[in-house]
Amino acid sequence: MKTTQHNPLAPHLKLELSAADAALVQQYQTGALVNSYRCNNEDVIRREQTDRDSASVMRSSFVRDTEKIMHLQAYNRLAGKTQVFSFREHDDLTRRGLHVQLVARVARNIGRALGLNEDLIEAIALGHDIGHTPFGHAGERFLNEEYHARTTKYFFHNVMSVRVLDTLYGRNLSLQMLDGALCHNGEFEQQVLELSTLSNFAEFDATVQSCWDDAHNIIGHLRPMTLEGCVVRISDIIAYLGKDRQDAIRAGIATEKTFDDGMGGAYNAWALSAFTTDIVSHSLGSSRIAMSEESFEELRRAKRENYQKIYLASEVAEDFSQNIAQMFAMVYATCLEWMQSGDVTTPIFTHHILPLKRSLSYYGKHYDWRQDFDLTVVDYISAMTDDYFAALCQHIDPSTALFFPQYSYFA
Repeated sequence: MKTTQHNPLAPHLKLELSAADAALVQQYQTGALVNSYRCNNEDVIRREQTDRDSASVMRSSFVRDTEKIMHLQAYNRLAGKTQVFSFREHDDLTRRGLHVQLVARVARNIGRALGLNEDLIEAIALGHDIGHTPFGHAGERFLNEEYHARTTKYFFHNVMSVRVLDTLYGRNLSLQMLDGALCHNGEFEQQVLELSTLSNFAEFDATVQSCWDDAHNIIGHLRPMTLEGCVVRISDIIAYLGKDRQDAIRAGIATEKTFDDGMGGAYNAWALSAFTTDIVSHSLGSSRIAMSEESFEELRRAKRENYQKIYLASEVAEDFSQNIAQMFAMVYATCLEWMQSGDVTTPIFTHHILPLKRSLSYYGKHYDWRQDFDLTVVDYISAMTDDYFAALCQHIDPSTALFFPQYSYFA
C-alpha cells in the first residue's frame, strides 16, 4: 500500500492546522475558552422527566443516552449487518457496527477541536444507523419498495433509527440525540451545515411523520438542531469514503491503482486528516459547520468515484439481484400472513413482537403491533441481521438455500 499523504487532486488541502487555529483549539480543549454554540448538558430535552434519567457527576445527560443505546439488542445487531459487502467470509471487511464507531471517532475529533459536547456527539454517532436494514442500502431500497407499494409511505433508515430508539425500545432518549440521528443522512453532502430552529418534541414529531409520508421532499432538506449533529452528519461521509476503498481492495473489487487520485487504500488516512483539519479551520468560533470549496469538491468527487467503482459496480450491485428483492417481498408477505393468523408460534411473534412487549413493559409502555401491520413488518425486517434474514428465507422457502449459506436459527 502506498504511504504517500499527498492527494494530487486536492493539492492545497492541509493535514495540520495553522499555528493560529491550533492555539484556538488548545484554548477550547483546556477550557480557557468556551464555545458559545455548543449544546451543554443542562440543555438536554427529554419527553419524560424521570429520576433514572437525571444527570449525575458520574453520568452526564448525554452519557446516559450513549449507555442506553449501547445496551440495546438493536445496537448489538449492527455487528451483523452489511456496510458495503455481503456474502463474503472475510473478517476484515467493515460491518455496520464498526462503521458507527468510526463515525464516532471522526466526529469526536472534530468536536473536541471545536469545543463541542463530545458526549452528545458520541450518542448521535453510535445511534445514527440503528434503524438500518440487513444488506445495507440495497436492503433499504428493497424494503422501501415493498412498504411504499402497500402503504404509499416511505422507509428510510434514518427515520427508522428514531423509531427504534424513541418508540420500539422507549428509552427516553434526548431530543438532541434523536434529531441528530434523523438528520444524519450521509447521502446528502453540503459544504455548509446550518442549524435548524427545532426546540421541542411537538415540532420534531411532526417532522418525523412528514418523513414517513413525504420522504423525497423532506429528508434532503433536514438540518440538525445542534452543531454536534452537524459534525456527525459530515463525519458519516468522511468515515466511509476511504474505509470503503480499503474494503473494496481487500475484497478484490478494486486495486491500489483503481482510483483517479492514485492513492489507493492510503486515501483513508489522507481523508481523515485533510477533511477534519479543513472542517475545524473553517468552523472555529462559528454557528455552523463548514468546509472550504476545495475540500467539499474533493469530498464530492471521491464519493462519486466510490459510487462508480464500488457501490454501483461489480458484485456490490450484483449481490442484490432480483432474487434478493423477491426474497424481501416474500418475507414481507409471509410476515403479514403470520400476523393476520394470530399464530404466536411464528417467528415474527417469538423473535420480535413478544420480546419487544416484554422489554417495553419494564418501562410501563406497550408495543401496539395491531395498530399497523405493515409498520410492524417494517420494524421486524429492518431489525434483522444479514444472517437472520437468510435463515428466515430458508425457513419460509427451503429452496432459497441454493442462494444463501446454511444457518441454524430455525433448526
